[in-house]
Amino acid sequence: MKALGPVLGVLLVLLALASGTMFTVDQRQHAIVFQLGEVKDVITRPGLHFKWPLIQNVRYFDMRILTFDDPEPLRFITSEKKPVLVDSFVKWRIVDVKEYFVSVQGDELRAATRLKQTISDGLQAEFGKRTVHDVVSGEREKIMELMRDKADQDLRRIGVEIIDVRLKRVDLPQEVSESVYGRMQAERKRIANEQRSTGAAEAERVRADADRQREVILAEAYRDAQRARGEGDAKAAATYAQAFSQNPEFYSFYRSMEAYRSSFRGKSDLLLLEPNSDFFRYLKDATGKAGGKK
Repeated sequence: MKALGPVLGVLLVLLALASGTMFTVDQRQHAIVFQLGEVKDVITRPGLHFKWPLIQNVRYFDMRILTFDDPEPLRFITSEKKPVLVDSFVKWRIVDVKEYFVSVQGDELRAATRLKQTISDGLQAEFGKRTVHDVVSGEREKIMELMRDKADQDLRRIGVEIIDVRLKRVDLPQEVSESVYGRMQAERKRIANEQRSTGAAEAERVRADADRQREVILAEAYRDAQRARGEGDAKAAATYAQAFSQNPEFYSFYRSMEAYRSSFRGKSDLLLLEPNSDFFRYLKDATGKAGGKK
């Protein structure tokens, strides 16, 4: 029984040493094996692995896509010398564990600081070449694409890959927004007044053209009516002349009857003529001859 205690102690030590020789790497991780503080090996395959106890230790690194989202918006100056506030986020991941450890000691905070500096410098350069309109809507997609490529090229040197760079919001500072909105309102009012003036001028032109066309139509209608009336009168005169030429005596009698009817239309009409006037010849004689019966 007394010899059992040391044996159990030795077994426990051996078990501890054996467990210290084994470690597992998850499929979402890579691991670096250190020997006396120096990088000995990089483990990229998931599963069970071995190391020397006491003299070797293991450090794990998450290889999944990470997000850097700065809580404070960055302030940049556009080509118009106007300040803008930019809220962005970056998707990134570790692609070279050894380079990542050598560059930033495997510290995610230090990597985020380097990433923020790179993104800030790149955005300042891009915003400095563009207007407010460009960075807000005109070339926003292009800026994000350029920043992704530039940041990825720079941060590859620390073992990091940039998956995406996104501008969530681009705003003007409060002190600038009011003046910009005021100018926008004034510009919209100016455009509205120009359009109203243009509309009024166009309306006057349309009305003038309509009045002109109306006058032309009336004049042409009057001309056509007069022509038709003249042609009708000419045709009627020709018809009368043709008819009366066949019996001149009847035509003379008809004309005298029309004259009598027009002259004696009203009871109060008064006509002063000599009794032997030619006007009364058909009243004296139906044939209109001076020697007829009275």
